[in-house]
Amino acid sequence: MKIIDAHCHVYPTAIAAKAVNNIGHFYDINMYGAGTAEDLLKTGSNAGVTQYLIFSVATTPRQTNSINEFIAQTMRENPQMKGLGTIHPDSADLEGEINHLTDLGLLGVKMHHDFQIVPADDPRCMKIYELCAAKHLPVLLHTGDKRYDYSNPNRVKNILRAFPDLTVIGAHFGGWSIWEEAAPQLADYPNFYVDSSSSFYALSPAAAKDIIHAYGSERILFGSDYPMWDVAYDLKYLNSLNLSDDDLENILNRTAKNIFNL
Repeated sequence: MKIIDAHCHVYPTAIAAKAVNNIGHFYDINMYGAGTAEDLLKTGSNAGVTQYLIFSVATTPRQTNSINEFIAQTMRENPQMKGLGTIHPDSADLEGEINHLTDLGLLGVKMHHDFQIVPADDPRCMKIYELCAAKHLPVLLHTGDKRYDYSNPNRVKNILRAFPDLTVIGAHFGGWSIWEEAAPQLADYPNFYVDSSSSFYALSPAAAKDIIHAYGSERILFGSDYPMWDVAYDLKYLNSLNLSDDDLENILNRTAKNIFNL
């Protein structure tokens, strides 16, 4: 069965160690990977992953272009990798940035409102979603964090209501660290999908199966959140849930294929 890891962060070799350290500090965890494309391919292939969705996040407007160029270059050098672009809500030319990332061959937009320090439903962000909807670009959002309100499910709901034709993917089963709170609020929106990243380590098998049932496997993508976690652990955990072959196919590759035309 083909395995697509649809949630991977990669960084230029020169800054990867610093970036990984900063993320580990932000979440107070010991990071698993080195944060480079080379290390991602090594750890992923050892676990049976055959395709990767890669991205990084601009925490200032001036980072946007260099990150998108780096992701596009990494795609060209590694045919197993497809990428999402980044955009910062304070960019002076949002439409131009989105046009540029699509010209680079990037397949959507990744935003992390906790890092960008702006609410997910802020008017600046809503303009980004409007532009993405017009171009049929999926948007992957970091969602949830009990420490912050930037990407709370209540804010995500406002996006889903405002843009019913926009494909929105909520990372971390729709609400990192508030998983059980997120699913009842978000699962009924048909344009909302979720990935499994940074979740299995904290969920009981029963809780994980409840969340999978709430969204339906056809709206779930597998993601490791590399370099935070070991993809082999997440795959072993997923396979231990005794899901049907059809559910596993959806989660491991079919949903990602359908959203991103992989």
